[in-house]
Amino acid sequence: MDLNFTAEEQLFREDVRSFLRAKLPGEISRKVLGGKHLAKNDFVRWQQILHAQGWGAVAWPVAHGGTGWNPVQQHIFDEECADAGAPLQLPFGLKMVAPVIMAFGNPAQQQYFLPRIIDGTDWWCQGYSEPGSGSDLASLKMRAVRVNSPEGDHYVVNGQKTWNTLGQYADWIFCLVRTSNEGRRQEGISFLLIDMKTPGITVRPIIMLDGEHEINEVWFEDVKVPVENLIGEENKGWTYAKFLLGHERTGIAGVGRSKRELKKLKEIAAKESNHDRPLIEDQRFRDRIAQVELELMALEITNLRVISAEGEKRAPGPEASILKIKGSEIQQLLSELKMQALGHYALPYVEEALDAGWPGDALMDGYGDYSAPLSGQYFNIRKTTIYGGSNEIQKNIISQMILGL
Repeated sequence: MDLNFTAEEQLFREDVRSFLRAKLPGEISRKVLGGKHLAKNDFVRWQQILHAQGWGAVAWPVAHGGTGWNPVQQHIFDEECADAGAPLQLPFGLKMVAPVIMAFGNPAQQQYFLPRIIDGTDWWCQGYSEPGSGSDLASLKMRAVRVNSPEGDHYVVNGQKTWNTLGQYADWIFCLVRTSNEGRRQEGISFLLIDMKTPGITVRPIIMLDGEHEINEVWFEDVKVPVENLIGEENKGWTYAKFLLGHERTGIAGVGRSKRELKKLKEIAAKESNHDRPLIEDQRFRDRIAQVELELMALEITNLRVISAEGEKRAPGPEASILKIKGSEIQQLLSELKMQALGHYALPYVEEALDAGWPGDALMDGYGDYSAPLSGQYFNIRKTTIYGGSNEIQKNIISQMILGL
């Protein structure tokens, strides 16, 4: 396998860089690179800029507004965006529910929802986990009862979802609901699209270790959902859910973002401000950097293979679990090494330092982008080995589907 980029691919990289230099708003990239809070408008604005360029959904088919790029081009684009400090394109619409709608939705659903996802009109969130139904997702209890009515057939939904990311901003939520208790638990689950403005929906914040409001619990009380918002067939939602999870786990790998953070780690370790000599000169610490860099290179190659499979119209298989495991572990290791490299300067956590207007802290002088405390980032990244299916569950999938155990 030739791991070098071709001349054409290098030219494509330059095109992406030129676009980012011209179109990526500086105030947004400074927030990303400095670890600052991003507002909802920052994400939406960037998505609209990409859409205007025709790059709103690089992995979508051309028929739905995608670019037609090959897997290497998609990889280069993600890498350059991360390096330039572009906001992460929110995956809930683009990379999670959209592939499900394309594969299993009807033409009316595709024509309505997909354009509103790609142009940034609708913000989506996920409704999978419930209290007691996370890793054992098939045990979910949120109930949807079909009602035939002269005003239109609909489902009445009651129950609770938890660990919902950024639902406080969402226009729509895609949910797994129980529509039958007969047969195997997986056979009674359906996939519904629910308007978050529907009466009976309550979003309650869950405050995380770093003090941030990123996740929520969402309550549904006699929420009416039109039957037209059912994806595919009733009681077949488990199939669609597994399809979606494959795409989610692929995205969790975060190769481009990890390469950016590896670069920052080396920059911090090369400074003398916090040590008698640059930490990069310490053999043991340098070995740890080398090890994580090698693992990241291996992850990048595996990621390209998985993207190639998607380009061949195949849903991500158990290899997506490998990406999820290694990608999340590498992200955690990088955050740990950056904390170690900064030493006691990494410990103070000031929530206001994550705001764009924070005047800075003398402790962080000389550390460039690191005006925001790393301890908050460290706490936040602890969750990566849990969401999208815990790494323990992913190892079970690998042992069953790859090793045959």
